[in-house]
Amino acid sequence: MPAPVEIALLFGGRSGEHEVSLRSAASVAAGLAPRHRVRPVLIDHEGRWFLQPGPEPQPTGGEAVFLAGVPTDEGRLRRLHDAASALRPDVYFPVLHGPYGEDGTIQGLLELAGVPYVGSGVAASAAGMDKEMMRGLFAAAGIPQTAYRVVRDRPAEREAARVLPAELGLPIFVKPANMGSSVAVSKVKRAQDLDAALDLALAYDRKAVVEAGVDAREIEVSVAGNEEPEASLPGEIVPDREFYDYDSKYSSQSRTELKIPAPLTEAQVAEVRALGVRAFRAVDACGYARVDLLMDRGSGRFFVNEINTIPGFTSISMFPKMWEASGLPFASLLDRLLELARERHARRARLRTRYQP
Repeated sequence: MPAPVEIALLFGGRSGEHEVSLRSAASVAAGLAPRHRVRPVLIDHEGRWFLQPGPEPQPTGGEAVFLAGVPTDEGRLRRLHDAASALRPDVYFPVLHGPYGEDGTIQGLLELAGVPYVGSGVAASAAGMDKEMMRGLFAAAGIPQTAYRVVRDRPAEREAARVLPAELGLPIFVKPANMGSSVAVSKVKRAQDLDAALDLALAYDRKAVVEAGVDAREIEVSVAGNEEPEASLPGEIVPDREFYDYDSKYSSQSRTELKIPAPLTEAQVAEVRALGVRAFRAVDACGYARVDLLMDRGSGRFFVNEINTIPGFTSISMFPKMWEASGLPFASLLDRLLELARERHARRARLRTRYQP
């Protein structure tokens, strides 16, 4: 059993996925608490940090704290009212989904503070969150993906988007470029419904991604590691409605079926795992991620849809379930992520910060 460590569990956040983060944090805390000292840190909708007594994350409450972006402060969380030290964690564990958490912003602060943290760094987090950047990196790496276009919140681009139903074919999917958990995602079946779908997506981000629809099975695979990432057995999602939307993912009434492992041939499993690792490396991810794919029902071809650098960690989330099916139980998975965080931090700490010719 690994030695106990003090963990600052960051959850909540300034995001439309705030409530999803609360659920993920509860599962992660429950999995860590038997072996480690967990201190939840709630980030509220206004971006304020609150250190909670723990180990169970709460939706409100706690002592107002801040983290200084200075390595000499050794990652201390300080009380807001008098700057006195409240906690010096060994590792930070962000369980923040969406903007201001999964997009490189929190990672940038943690890098400035010089502390070990679970998950990808700034660039990979930003690329994984921004579907335009992510897809560009996938294209550069030769990773198969569906046809798509990006629409920015400008009159000229909105007008030009009117041709997309004919260009991409119907149905099409419209998504905010920087959002997850299927927040504000629309399936557009009629050209006249495109404007409303763009209005919804652009209410959450300054640009939207419009993707060609595919009659496909939804396949997912978990990836973990730093320099040598490994992929789990894949799983399949069978939504209880037309596509895997927010309610289908998180509603207590959802009848969505999760098939783990996915009913695929050995060759298909090998292909999915290889594509998962390729997508992970394409954005230079580290720690862990979940890669979502589409399998065309007609041709059997796989398309990588996206990578999630902080995937859901709820009791029904695919990321831990796929690792469990691969022989890595939840508690061991969490310990492995802590190990990867400290390994990456030690490696970065050896890098030079002064030029020595």
